[in-house]
Amino acid sequence: MKALCISLCCLLLATGFIADARQPQAQSDYRTAYILKYKDAAIAQMESSGIPASITLAQACLESGFGTSRLAKEGNNHFGIKCHDYTGKKMYVDDDVKNDCFRVYDRVEDSFQDHSDFLRYRSRYAFLFDLDPTDYKGWAYGLKAAGYATDPSYATRLIELIERYDLQQYDTAVSQDQLPATPVEARMPVLVELKEGSPLYKISLQREILKQNNVMYVVANDYESLYSIAREFNLFKWEILRFNDEKRDRMLQDGETVYIEAKKKQAARYLDKHVVEEGETMHEISQQYAVKMKYLYKYNPDIPKGSEPAPGSIINLRKP
Repeated sequence: MKALCISLCCLLLATGFIADARQPQAQSDYRTAYILKYKDAAIAQMESSGIPASITLAQACLESGFGTSRLAKEGNNHFGIKCHDYTGKKMYVDDDVKNDCFRVYDRVEDSFQDHSDFLRYRSRYAFLFDLDPTDYKGWAYGLKAAGYATDPSYATRLIELIERYDLQQYDTAVSQDQLPATPVEARMPVLVELKEGSPLYKISLQREILKQNNVMYVVANDYESLYSIAREFNLFKWEILRFNDEKRDRMLQDGETVYIEAKKKQAARYLDKHVVEEGETMHEISQQYAVKMKYLYKYNPDIPKGSEPAPGSIINLRKP
């Protein structure tokens, strides 16, 4: 009877009626191996960008199928990052459209870096960096709210992955004082307080003078022009034009930034890059970060001088 039971069990196992008991363990092993292999990359990104390591790892696990997707295996692309204006190697996979274009990386770590850049330097995700760096649930729901994914269960799937594999343990590998300034903190304007006797003191009593990247500027009204601001600050016409990378005088828009001294060669610390939104120009980016346009073109040689960047492309704001 015992021999019959053994034979029957073997038959059921061979025909698939009983699952191989080793299979779940094997699945768990390759998933755990993936996490252990790339946890240090996620921690390194947390230290440089402020994105919780648990979120980076969970997104990598989900997007790449724990490294088993074609994009991950053939292109070292673990986050499904598409081409946009990418000039490097590419591969084409059916996704949102047939033969969608995806980036190919020499190293997996480059894929992790691009993922961090897309989150840290897109304005739509800026609010996430104000969360506690260990608040993985806030980050998961925030990513969904900001439109990172169309899947309605995206946030809960990330949270389930984090809790199932205890990924939150890696968020404590980086202390608060090791984290970079948030994008909002790095771009926060500074109000200039001028002492009595300063050439600009009387003017500063009438309007606010601010600083971005340690460059003084004012916020214009829609009844002002570049030349009217030049007169207000005792500047030559050519100075106001050069300070703002303009060729001629024009009426200004309400809330527009106008620099009253020369912009810098590169952006402030912790503002290394900018992800281009639809319709943004190099001039607008230059004004946002107080960086001279000629240096933006110099740091981004793939963009010919005088042309505009494609939406979704990453612009270097500091010397690479």
